[in-house]
Amino acid sequence: MDREKFQQIINWPPPINFKALQSFLGFSSFYCRLIKNYSKKINSLTSYLKQDSCFHLNEEALRQFHQLKDRFTIAPILSHFDPSLPTIVETDSSDYALGAVLSQVSDSGKHPIAFDSPQLLPAELKYEIHDKELLGIVWALKNCRAFLLSLSSSFEVLTNHSSLQYYM
Repeated sequence: MDREKFQQIINWPPPINFKALQSFLGFSSFYCRLIKNYSKKINSLTSYLKQDSCFHLNEEALRQFHQLKDRFTIAPILSHFDPSLPTIVETDSSDYALGAVLSQVSDSGKHPIAFDSPQLLPAELKYEIHDKELLGIVWALKNCRAFLLSLSSSFEVLTNHSSLQYYM
């Protein structure tokens, strides 16, 4: 992004109606793969899209709005994928979203290749936590499939849900 776009993001006023919120979320969704745990960072904001009542952002939604704007100006530099490097797929699930990071390890350390973070569907919200964690792994592997199939060696899957380690 050029400086003018950065300045527009910094000066973007908080949404005052549904249309303004939709506009901001539409813009932000274009860059969601650059922001780790994007769906978690917009949860309060997206809840306003489901309301039929008057529009007024609460403190949590305003905080998420400003944090998201900040993330756009300091987004991490993603590395190019190299099929010869050790590869890691890290996943995490919450009550309402999944998160995944595809990383590779080189001589200079671990570098992110891609982030992704969808919100759970209404039926998935009812899953038990171990099922949500397993869903996160399956979803991440499907989304990283093109990268993972090109690897010359195996890859590592990391999750914070220890009971799933026995499935691997």
